[in-house]
Amino acid sequence: MKKVALITGSSRGIGAASARLLAEKGYDICINYLKNAEQAERLAEELQSHEVNVIAVQADVSQEEDVVRLFTTIDDLLGAVTALVNNAAILLPQTTVEEMSAERINRMMTTNITSYFLCCREAVKRMAIKNGGNGGAIVNVSSAASRIGAANEYVDYAASKGAIDTLTRGLSNEVAGEGIRVNCVRPGLIYTDMHADGGEPGRVDRLKSSLPLQRGGTAEEVANSIAWLLSDEASYITGSFTDIAGGR
Repeated sequence: MKKVALITGSSRGIGAASARLLAEKGYDICINYLKNAEQAERLAEELQSHEVNVIAVQADVSQEEDVVRLFTTIDDLLGAVTALVNNAAILLPQTTVEEMSAERINRMMTTNITSYFLCCREAVKRMAIKNGGNGGAIVNVSSAASRIGAANEYVDYAASKGAIDTLTRGLSNEVAGEGIRVNCVRPGLIYTDMHADGGEPGRVDRLKSSLPLQRGGTAEEVANSIAWLLSDEASYITGSFTDIAGGR
């Protein structure tokens, strides 16, 4: 069966590492990005060396019309999605709940939760056996913060990822009979640019000594777990959570 993967927010970090690994494994790839067209196009050009079809599509996946357009574009240029990696998310500057505005909270929840629901909806429409699909696999990228709470830094981000854990559990049960597996990875302290978005680029180095493994993780280490969960090697796994957090 032809393998077509959409990785949201895949111009950098965990998303880009996942796109690289899936291309190596023979997936046709849709790189989704919000703003950085140059970076996305550069990645697309790189991945074509694996002799797979690659497209880069701008879409704000928190917006319903953009998600519908994104999936329709993939239908037209690559074929129906068989693998979805929900990865797009934002992290806002560190603060306490006491200082959070409604605008910040709503932006966080819409970007980090609504986007996952919308992309799951469109993927299920195409993957479900009842709709003429051949099944498929979804991996949601959550965070160890969903278990820890991220007090004094990112409680809103942690809460948004807690919702993704619940989405994973509920959706996995809804669509298991349609040949669709839904799993979740929960990265911890990973070296990506996202920490700079939160105002502390060196956060991983500050906190790594608190971990049993005494180091931060890499985007490639997360991508390895994502690719495995999408693969047939994980064919009996759904509704599961893989913590990639150095033992924390």
